[in-house]
This record gives sequence, structure tokens and C-alpha cells, in this order.
Amino acid sequence: MIPVSIQVRQALGKLVLPVLLLLSVGIIIAGQADRRLADTARMYVADALAPLWGLIAHTQTDVSHLVQGVKDARHLAEENAKLQTENAKLRRWYDVAVSLARENDNLKTELHWVPEPTPAFVTGRVVADSGGMYARAVLLVAGTTSGVHVGNVALATNGLAGRVTEVGPHAARVLLITDIASRLPIELESSHATAIMAGDNSPMPRLMYYPQDSRPIEGERVVTSDQASAFPMGLPIGTVHYLHPGQPVVQPFVQLDKLTMLRVFDFGQSEIEPPDAPGHVPLTRPHRPLALPFKTLLGQGQEG
Repeated sequence: MIPVSIQVRQALGKLVLPVLLLLSVGIIIAGQADRRLADTARMYVADALAPLWGLIAHTQTDVSHLVQGVKDARHLAEENAKLQTENAKLRRWYDVAVSLARENDNLKTELHWVPEPTPAFVTGRVVADSGGMYARAVLLVAGTTSGVHVGNVALATNGLAGRVTEVGPHAARVLLITDIASRLPIELESSHATAIMAGDNSPMPRLMYYPQDSRPIEGERVVTSDQASAFPMGLPIGTVHYLHPGQPVVQPFVQLDKLTMLRVFDFGQSEIEPPDAPGHVPLTRPHRPLALPFKTLLGQGQEG
């Protein structure tokens, strides 16, 4: 390396900027004087620098992929730790569920529990209801030929949708739980209090006749009650919601305005008859034919 004094370095540093300015002005003047020469020179420079730009772009892409890989690895590590924690929790709940299932089986065996029969069901397509006496009802493409009867329970994927009120050979009308004519006995799952769910043609039916000392809780699950043998116990309906203070409604699990398929279950509730009470003598009226005064005349007329 050639030794250079400080004064020379300072002089060269002061000359760099003017020299570059003069060089730039000279290139501009040469380009204006001879366009073809300028274009040719520019293309030579571009061709010479093209591999360098390609290398820089490739390196930048590799660096970006490397940074993204590091971020993904960090995210995967966090997700793995989260999944391991959830897996440990699920494992504990699995052990609890297995223990409860074993205990339940033992109790059923000791109590000689009789299992309920599996209900029969029919799946049908839902079409729009353009007639009838109900404002919130749908037609189901399944009738008596498919085993559908009046009083059957209509369930969607998430919960209760309604009940069959009219049936024909190939179609049935299902009264939805939001119709103003719908009245269902329900049970609040947390407090086990009973109430009546009444439709009012709005998307959320009202809760009525619940105990004053056991008011519905916001977000509490609502299921069917087996009172009056209208519905089986425990069918999911929705959750409690308060639109206004003191006015609880039920937010259904099912989107009743977007029904496409329904399953109609026959739980056999109408076939359940209570036995006679001990000492109770059923009162039966003797079946007597009606004595019509014109029957004799009709018979005489035929004989004559």
C-alpha cells in the first residue's frame, strides 16, 4: 500500500464529489449527443451487472425464506407446547370420563336398569312452506309412507327444530319452535328449574312461568322437559339470553331460517300410558246402540 499523507487524503476527499459531478454531467452530455452510443453503453452495463443483480435477488429470497422459516419454527414450538398442555388436560378428562363410565355401568348393573329403546327416525329434505295456518313452519318431503306421524320430534344437526303437526302420504308440516303457536315444557340445565318456552314469531322464543327464586342465568343451556310426555328429556334447544332486564329469551342452537334437512324421530311418547293406581276401579260406560225413532220406519219401509 502506497503511503499517503493526511494532506493528500484530505485533498482527494474534497475532489471526489466534484469529479463525480463532472463525470455525471459528461455522461449526460454524451447521451444527448449520441443516443445510440448511450443506449449501447447502458445495455453493456446492464448485461454486465445482470448476474450480480440476479445473485443479490436470489440471496435476498434465500434470506427471506430463512427468516420465515425461523418464524415458523418459533410458531411451531409455541403451538407444540400449547398442544401438549391441552393434550395433558384432555388426558386427565379422559381418565375421569372412563372412571365415570365404569361407575355408571356398575350402578346400572346393581339397579337392574332397563335401557330405553333406540328411537326410529326418518331424514327428509326441507322445502319452503307457502301455506298453512302457521307463520313459522316448514314442509318436509317425508310422510306416512316413510313412517312420519303427527307428534314426531324434528331435530336438526345442533338441536330441536320443531314438531310434526300435519302429515300426508308424502309430506309433513313441522311447526318450528319460534312460531306463536308453539309452547314447549323446558328445563334449565344448571338450576334444573322448569319453565315454558313460548314462540312469538321472532327468532328467539320467550321463557315464561319459571320459578321466581330460580331465575334463568345468562348463557345457561335450555333442554326439553318430559312433563306431559310431550318431549323426551334432555333434547338441546339453546341458551338463555336477556334482550332486556327481566325478559329472558332462548337463543336456539339451530338456524331455523337456513334449514335444509331434518331428522324426524319417533320417541314413542304417545305410546306411554301410566298404569292404573292401586284400588282404582276404571269407570266404563256400557256401549249401547242409539235408539233412533226413524230406524223402525226405515226398516218397515224396506220390508214393504
